[in-house]
Amino acid sequence: MYGAHGEILRVDLSAGKISREKIPQDLFDKFLTGAGLATHYLYHEVPKGAEPLGPENELILMTGALTGTTAPSTGRFNWVFKSPLTNIWAQSNSAGFWGVDFKKTGFDGIIFQGVSPKPVYLVITEENAELRDAAHLWGKNVFETTEVIKKELGEEYNVDCIGIAGENLVRYAGIMNDLHRAAGRCGGGAVMGYKKLKAIAVLGGKPVEIANPSAFAEVAKKQFELLDQSLFKVTLETFGTNAVIDLVNVRGGFPTRNWQTCDFPQIEEINAQALSDKVLVAPVGCFACPLKCGRSSQIRKGKFEGDRGEGPEYETVGTLGGQCQVTDMEAITKGHYLCNDYGLDTISMGSTIAFAMECYEKGILTKSDTDGLELEFGNADVAIELIHKTAKREGIGDLLAEGTRRMAQKLDKGSEKFAMQVKGLELPAYDSRAVQITGLAYAVANRGGDHITAYIQGPAFLDIPFLVIPDSRINDVLVADPEDVHVLVELENVMAALDTLGACKFMGFCLDSEEWVKLVEHCFGREYNYDDLARIGERAYNLARVFNVREGITRADDTLPPRLLEEPLPEGPAAGKVNENLPAMLDKYYELRGWDKATGKPTPEKLKELGLEEYIAEIWGQ
Repeated sequence: MYGAHGEILRVDLSAGKISREKIPQDLFDKFLTGAGLATHYLYHEVPKGAEPLGPENELILMTGALTGTTAPSTGRFNWVFKSPLTNIWAQSNSAGFWGVDFKKTGFDGIIFQGVSPKPVYLVITEENAELRDAAHLWGKNVFETTEVIKKELGEEYNVDCIGIAGENLVRYAGIMNDLHRAAGRCGGGAVMGYKKLKAIAVLGGKPVEIANPSAFAEVAKKQFELLDQSLFKVTLETFGTNAVIDLVNVRGGFPTRNWQTCDFPQIEEINAQALSDKVLVAPVGCFACPLKCGRSSQIRKGKFEGDRGEGPEYETVGTLGGQCQVTDMEAITKGHYLCNDYGLDTISMGSTIAFAMECYEKGILTKSDTDGLELEFGNADVAIELIHKTAKREGIGDLLAEGTRRMAQKLDKGSEKFAMQVKGLELPAYDSRAVQITGLAYAVANRGGDHITAYIQGPAFLDIPFLVIPDSRINDVLVADPEDVHVLVELENVMAALDTLGACKFMGFCLDSEEWVKLVEHCFGREYNYDDLARIGERAYNLARVFNVREGITRADDTLPPRLLEEPLPEGPAAGKVNENLPAMLDKYYELRGWDKATGKPTPEKLKELGLEEYIAEIWGQ
């Protein structure tokens, strides 16, 4: 099984037992590895209606088919589970070096089931896998947990773990690896905490077997040469992901004051140049990464002077900065450090703070509810304090730990109109009123309000085409018009395909489809074309939708917060706009997807076409 070892670990935490099992060849042919294969296991092993923070939920890790090869930026891996934040299918993706180090142990994935009676951590090498007592680690955050485990096992081990946010079941707690890399979205850290699984430490040296290694290496070398000439590489290496902030702002799409406006007058205090001037130490990259979009940073002045870490990324600046109207780059950076150490998703954390600030502004929350804190927009000290309280579930933090949808349900008083979430997942920092197609992407994304599922924000906001889509599938006119729904569907499929390969989605900006097809052909030793890869992505995407349909998702859930549908932007380049075209775009989307327009279900015909006919009976009653 080229590109994969063909084996996964199954860890029964309730019984404390570990077993090995083969990946069936037919499943590998359908999904390769990655999130699609993980979703297959999730659907078949987690019963309908299972409580996400309950013993029936599983936490499934899966690497990609190219993870750990010499291809550029192929160090990514996926967690798949039922989300405690959204109550539906969840995928959380991370990079760094941990996924590669795990795959070197000789396994492609892990299925965690059951609940351990006591805190444990898992140690995996090529020779052995064992659960060890983690009582001494419980109550520790990410940085300290990693340090202690490395002292116990050796510095050569790599650690994936949760902080106390996961232990305290914060519904958007993430799983952290390589200290600063996050599988952040959807609350996988809470599932891990519920299972009393503190960490996974890995050490191995088993290489990934390639069918045609010399030809593969030659293509990979050429790709690195192409990437060295890319303007996108220069931009990301110089400014990191925060490079997009001015481009989004100039389109009128940078959410400010919990999306009440997109006019941030102090943008120069928190933009890419400000980050470079105030906190940047050096760019950093993940495994086999030619782009180095990460930021090694240090706070040089103020009350947090001397603190070091990585980040912040664009989404942290957008949520803790723009949405909370905080202009202090040092405080934003400190907030990012705290989220990494506690194990918190910065998008959901910043968005939830912004929502709480608007509730305070409108009198829905008062000082008697907030432990005496004045939750005013722009108050950086309060934002930092709320991160601490949320991770610990102290006082008002216990409410914030539930996420904006549950907060709005509890607070009521019209707050659901400005709870900026879709299907329970808080939105990233791109206002879709400025570019309509991004609203459709939020509405239909399988895991909820998400920008990575299709990454339509790139071509839509930044005017950067995804080279990975060939002209034969999306012609020049369509690429130039990102409001065309064809672009979204195509991007969802190809992004899902990149997930199955373990590839960074930034590669879609830099390498065309022919380059990826050549890699896959030489890796597996058989012919592939772009359509083959896109079909694997489409199959994985539809299976995730089938899981959600089984859990009760319908067309009615493919919508946006009332603010985006009803409240025109009051100022800026997109003034007066709302997401008025969503219903018509949704009809077109369902048509292109082969989904039923009334219910949002994949039709029996589409499921048969994708080789997913086994799911027809359950979701259609046939």
